Order: sequence, then structure tokens, then C-alpha cells
Amino acid sequence: MPARALRPKTTVPERPAYTVKETNRLAPEDRPAHDWYRFVLSYPPHLVRDVLDRFALAKNDLVLDPFCGTGTTVVECKKFGIPSIGIEAHPMAHFAGQTKSNWSVSPRRLREVARTIAEDALETLEGEGIIDDSQPLLVQENNAEMPLRSLPEEEARLLLTNSISPRPLHKVLTLLEVIDRHATPGTAPVLRLAVARELVTSIGNLHFGPEVGVGPKKDDAPVVSAWSSRVAQMADDLDQLQDRKLIPCLVHHGDSRDESGLLEPRSVSGVITSPPYPNEKDYTRTTRLESVLLGFISSKAELQTLKRGMLLRSNTRNIYKGDTDDALVADHPEIQRIANEIEARRIELGKTSGFERLYAKVTKQYFGGMARHLAGLRPALRPGARLAYVVGDQASYLRIMIRTGELLASLAERLGYTVEDIVLFRTRLATATRAQLREEIVILHWKGK
Repeated sequence: MPARALRPKTTVPERPAYTVKETNRLAPEDRPAHDWYRFVLSYPPHLVRDVLDRFALAKNDLVLDPFCGTGTTVVECKKFGIPSIGIEAHPMAHFAGQTKSNWSVSPRRLREVARTIAEDALETLEGEGIIDDSQPLLVQENNAEMPLRSLPEEEARLLLTNSISPRPLHKVLTLLEVIDRHATPGTAPVLRLAVARELVTSIGNLHFGPEVGVGPKKDDAPVVSAWSSRVAQMADDLDQLQDRKLIPCLVHHGDSRDESGLLEPRSVSGVITSPPYPNEKDYTRTTRLESVLLGFISSKAELQTLKRGMLLRSNTRNIYKGDTDDALVADHPEIQRIANEIEARRIELGKTSGFERLYAKVTKQYFGGMARHLAGLRPALRPGARLAYVVGDQASYLRIMIRTGELLASLAERLGYTVEDIVLFRTRLATATRAQLREEIVILHWKGK
């Protein structure tokens, strides 16, 4: 089949193309639930509202986000009274999306349990000579500092070096133990998500720009007090959201390339999602601190299982022998051309590392995985369903440009979808070339058979 001709690209009606920094900041009115925990490059709630309005979706429709992340789409749908389903392979992100979209927790009960936990945790720490602020660690009268709690050696090796300092880590581990002792089944997810939120914002040493890294080391940081303030805000949010707590919303932990066992036939009216892009962003690294401390991974073997389970292959860290999705795009001339160009550039530049040798393979596996997803999704779509995929151009692989939106549109057309538009949403700065790359919304229409 010949390569698809490029369509003119448009912008979101009445909204200019912003930079990522400008569009990713939460507006005050969007903060409830969305701000409980989110990825640094999550798309903003106003994008979901734009698409809901464009697709004219309402309370009798079902919206799907097959790459749910931390739940922006499902949370926003619930706020607008529209039933939704999310699918997410990453356990930490799945936990966050599931927790953020469950508003049946009693705010009063949450405050009561949190107060008991804070009192117990502070009393435990003070009994060890530790106060919960950023002042130096207090010690007992004999001036011998009490041993600090730490992670088992295998778990500690999973963390980025110096991602959290010993004293805050001690306090976090104490707090988590007290949460386990007092939390009820209903309150536990919210209480634990509040720990994750503060770990990556106020307690740990991480910085995101947008890649995760380690910033200045904090010898100490408030833990129980920061967590208490976060839970109090979450309880206030739940007060505001109680009238929509019964809006159906379900977040599955599963494979977005095969929704057959998760969705009813012809049930989905709209799709709003942002799959990973083909690049070197390792989402298991971005969330490593909270994933380890909340118990989602505790060994290198579990980390490898997690990476294998993220079945859309979008970076060289989750490519494995036996992956076969590349076969689904073996006859796509433009994808094959790009992969061949990446490999030729690698040879020309003399790049021989194991990761660099995988760049071409990742490209083919990624688009093959997206083809598998789009093909498997068709039985779940209602005739007339419309889909919005937020994807971005990439030049991460030896500066060979990958027009992700155009290629995704081409795959969709091959599979029977109609491409309505490719909308410029925002631009972002490429760290290697300093060029502005396009982030686009590919709008598809499924007419059904």
C-alpha cells in the first residue's frame, strides 16, 4: 500500500499552540483529584474537556482511555458525569488512576484516620528522639544516635542514588508502617497515594525537567506534617466531589494492545488517550522511588517483570527477545524507511552500545504495538465512535525525525478508521537539538460495519 499523503495540520479551535510548560500547569479549578498525583508530562484536563465537547459526548456514552496513566481522562470524565474506563499496565500509575477516580471514600472518616495515624507516627518518632521538621536529628541523652530504618539492600539498589536521604527515608518507612496499622480498606489507597505525592514533591531529592534526576540533597525534610497537609487537601476535594461519586468509572490493570477481555462489544463511544511515544523515557525509572516504597516492586526480578508487562515497546529498556509486534508493520514503507535510516545513521556514527543498536527495533516494535492496539480495539467501538490520540514527534534516536502522529494516522487508515484531522496541541523543546517538536491530537472516526 502506498505511503499516506500528509494532511494539513490544524490547531485546536480558539486555542493557540502553547509550550508544554504553559499547558501542563493545573488551573485552580482543575486541582481537585487531578492534583493528587500526576506525571510531569501528563496532558492537562482542559484537553479532555476540549475533546469531550468536540465529540459531543454525554452521560449515556462510555469513554475509554487505553493508556490511562495517572487518570486524567477518567477523572475529568467523572467530573462531567460521563462514564469511563481506563487501562494501564504500570502498577503505580494504575494505583494512582484507580485511587483518584474513586470518590466513595468518606471525607470525615479519612480525616479521622489520618489524625490517628499522624499522632501515632509523631509519637513513635519522638520516642526515637526524632522531630518531624527539617532541623537536625535529635538524639537521646546519651548522644548516641539511634539507628535509622532503611530499605533491604535489594530494594535500596533499585532506587536512583541519593533519591531520598536517610532521615526522611526513616520517617517515611515509619509513617507507612503506621498507615498499615490504622488504615481502613476504604481509606488506605488515599493515604498511601498521599505518601507517593509527597515523596516526589517535598520529601525526596528528585527533580523532573522533564527527565527524572537527583537534585540537591536534603539532609532532612518534614514527612508526617507534609503528608497530613496533603491528606487534608484530598479530604477537602472529596467534599467537593461527593455528588459525582456514583458516576461509573473503572481502571483496569492490563494490556492496552488487547482489550478484548476488558470491554463489552460495541460499548465505547469515545477514546481520549496519550500512549507513550517512541523515545528513551523509561516510565519505571520516573516512578521508581514511590514504586519501591509503596511495595509495587521489591527486587530486580520484579522490576524486569514490570518492564516486560509494559507491552507497548516504546524505549530500549523494555525491548526483549521474542517481541513480535514489528511483523505487523513489515509492509509499511515509511516506518521501514525510518528504521533503516536510524540504523544507517548508527553505523555511520560508529555507535555500538547495546541500547543504540536497538533504536531501529524499538521504532518498528512501537508502531507494530500501536497497530495491534488499534486492530484489537475495533470490536469494542460503537459505530460512529470517535478517537483522540495525543502523540508527539520525536528525534531521540540519533536525531532522525519520527512523525508519530502522521504514522499513527497511516496505521489507523489501513485498519479501517477515517482520519478526521491532525490537530496541533502544543510544542515542546527537544533536549538534544533545542528544536520545538510538535505534540498533536490525531482525531479518528470509526464508522463501523
